[in-house]
Amino acid sequence: MTLPEKQQQIAARLAEFGSVQQRLNWLVDQARARPALPRGLCLEAQRVPGCLARLWFVAAFRDGTCQFQTESDSLIIKAIAGLLCDLYSGQAPADILAHDPSFLAEFGIHQHLTPNRRNSLARIWGEICRFAEAQDSIRKAGNQEATNSRPLPGNSSEGRP
Repeated sequence: MTLPEKQQQIAARLAEFGSVQQRLNWLVDQARARPALPRGLCLEAQRVPGCLARLWFVAAFRDGTCQFQTESDSLIIKAIAGLLCDLYSGQAPADILAHDPSFLAEFGIHQHLTPNRRNSLARIWGEICRFAEAQDSIRKAGNQEATNSRPLPGNSSEGRP
């Protein structure tokens, strides 16, 4: 599924709910149903720094697309980070970099998060972008086969939610 199709599907699902609280409840339900990241991947090196809740992020590059997984000890952070990981998983790095996730703002999700949760959302977006940028640079350099599956080391991030 293309990125615009995924965005449209998510937007249509979120639009079904009459309030921001219902949307957030649905996202939390999705997080509860999401398989946990294997314990062996919940390493300090995979933690996203600067988040109040513990948030782990694992990225891999396979068959020309980025794959993302996340875990958090906060359900709302797991929900929102999982939403972004689902949206961007299976996409080419250039497509990720050309996309802006600000469509979520129209559903009130960003505005109704605490500052710490907004920070986590921005940081996970930053991690996704950093990984996509690295993979895109490698592709442009003609060294794509050297990155079959690499976890992204945790590093500080600034990004747009």
